[in-house]
Amino acid sequence: MATVAKDFSIEEKLTAVLTLQKIDSKRDEIKTLKGELPMEVSDLEDEVEGLQTRANNIDSEIASIGEYIESRKTAKKDAEALIKKYEKQQDNVKNSREFEAITKEMEMQELEMKLCDKHIKDAGVRLQEAQHTKLQSQGLLEGKIDALNAKKEELDKIIKETEKEENELTKNSEKAKEKVEERLLTAYERIRTSYRNGLAVVPVLRDSCGGCFNIIPPQRQAEIHQRKKIIVCEHCGRILVDNDLNESVKI
Repeated sequence: MATVAKDFSIEEKLTAVLTLQKIDSKRDEIKTLKGELPMEVSDLEDEVEGLQTRANNIDSEIASIGEYIESRKTAKKDAEALIKKYEKQQDNVKNSREFEAITKEMEMQELEMKLCDKHIKDAGVRLQEAQHTKLQSQGLLEGKIDALNAKKEELDKIIKETEKEENELTKNSEKAKEKVEERLLTAYERIRTSYRNGLAVVPVLRDSCGGCFNIIPPQRQAEIHQRKKIIVCEHCGRILVDNDLNESVKI
């Protein structure tokens, strides 16, 4: 929690919050350098995971179709074996009724063989389609993996180059917060999260607000330069400081 410095002057309070702003802006620059890379890496990881799952499902489908084809081939061989068995039985029949019964069984097995051939043919078509889909998915998966590795490499390089500075800035930001009046810190963080560029404290530049660029009246500018009270832009709500103070604060 921030330390309330009751005896600090307005100028000291403005200097403290301006220092915090400059540190946080440096941190924002590093985030901007990374850009959309973290999100892109995360999205690509999700896509790769989804494509891998799809590839696994296709492999399972191919294996299942292969097993089905083998089962139909076995069923066809069984039918062929039964037909040969019935052919031998026909040589030893005692009457026409037995002959007709065996003939009917042979016809049933011949029908079974034709049905097996149809199933094998249909399954073969499905197998080819699944294998074609697998090739397409594999190509897409490899492309996404290549893109992911490239993005990761790019992001890792930036992280490696900026990690030390970013950690140092984060520590400095926490230290700077301790020097900002609690109410002012609360306002600072609220304003900062309201804008994409993270600017809550801005200087007056060319008679305008350094955040929204609306004109600041001369009387208002004079009050800002006196540093006797904390003044916010009536248009965007950012905390305003004079440019001399802004230039004097270094990090």
